[in-house]
Amino acid sequence: MLFFLITCVSFIFFYNSLPLKPLPHWACEIRLVSLWFWKDLSFLPLANFLKTILSGHSIQVPPKMSMKKRSTSSKVDNFDEATTEEICLLDLPELVLDSILERLPPDGLCSMAGVCRGLRDRCTSDRLWERHMKRKWDQVIGPAAHREWQWHMVSRKESGFERSQRRGLMRSLSRLWPFSLMRSNFDTTAKEMKSSLPIDSIMTWYLALESGKFWFPAQVYNRENGHVGFMLSCYDAELCYDSRTDTFQARYPPHGRRAAAVENGVTWDRLRAPPIDTSPHDLHISDCLNELRPGDHIEIQWRRNKEFPYGWWYGVVGHLESCDGSDNYCRCLESDAVALEFNQYTPGSRWRQTSVHRKDHREEGNEADGFYGGIRKLHANDEISMWMRLWPAEILE
Repeated sequence: MLFFLITCVSFIFFYNSLPLKPLPHWACEIRLVSLWFWKDLSFLPLANFLKTILSGHSIQVPPKMSMKKRSTSSKVDNFDEATTEEICLLDLPELVLDSILERLPPDGLCSMAGVCRGLRDRCTSDRLWERHMKRKWDQVIGPAAHREWQWHMVSRKESGFERSQRRGLMRSLSRLWPFSLMRSNFDTTAKEMKSSLPIDSIMTWYLALESGKFWFPAQVYNRENGHVGFMLSCYDAELCYDSRTDTFQARYPPHGRRAAAVENGVTWDRLRAPPIDTSPHDLHISDCLNELRPGDHIEIQWRRNKEFPYGWWYGVVGHLESCDGSDNYCRCLESDAVALEFNQYTPGSRWRQTSVHRKDHREEGNEADGFYGGIRKLHANDEISMWMRLWPAEILE
């Protein structure tokens, strides 16, 4: 202890004997600037952010944007008088805010809907979700799917399952929520949203499709993974979406005594919305028979027997046997018979050619060759090119 005291006293006398000069004025200002910098730079938000990530909690988007204005005075000791102003996102002009929301993807709208009640009302509006609905689902959603959705909502409301449906949609919404870190805090947001999210809104329908909880009717080209017996055909099925693989599961109705067939991994390019609103069990009334001429592209209903539903098969209008095929002397349009060719089959095959009557055409055929139903004339190039793209690599027997 005595040694320590002697050392301290000796150091004090030594320090006082040094010829130190006073610090310049700018050094004091630098010290103040340093204090100002460390006061302004807060590590608390960064620490909280890191803590949130490590703990797996959700990241909350603040409803207000904070903007700080600093005094322009040259005296650094006035930094304590800095003012703080808060600008609310909802205070932006209507056109600006609408333009921002219109550019958000579906998961971005879901995120913004959880910020506050004002943004929730905007982000769940049908006007915004209609654009996303058309962009992703317009290819496969037709009048039949829309009717199915309407019946689905009515049955849910009448059965008293509206609350459970909303809970299911909230879980679907959590799958769209960006970043897996945000899911742990989703229940709190869901409690606030489920009371205001209409069960019949477009957003609800979009989420029901996205989650795969809603089966809808559509048509599948070359069913059952391109089975040779279904080449260049398109059959009705019930579909549900798998967002993990971006594919569909198809459930085909039973054919005769066969059980319903199920196909997994159906890609988008094999799907279409039904071009006409006719049930696969009903005969389509043809309205193009009088104008069919050789070279026209058509789709015709065909089924194996009376117990089977119809599928749509691609073919072309050919020349009758009595016609030499010359464009100058062709009289096929004047005949009551129309020759139909299915050139994916080899010449001589019983599936290669058939004929139907122009007048009073109904279902024609027999149990051996199947039954031919209504006919659609293809006018759109994209429909024709779709069939050409599906053309088999080898001619079928």
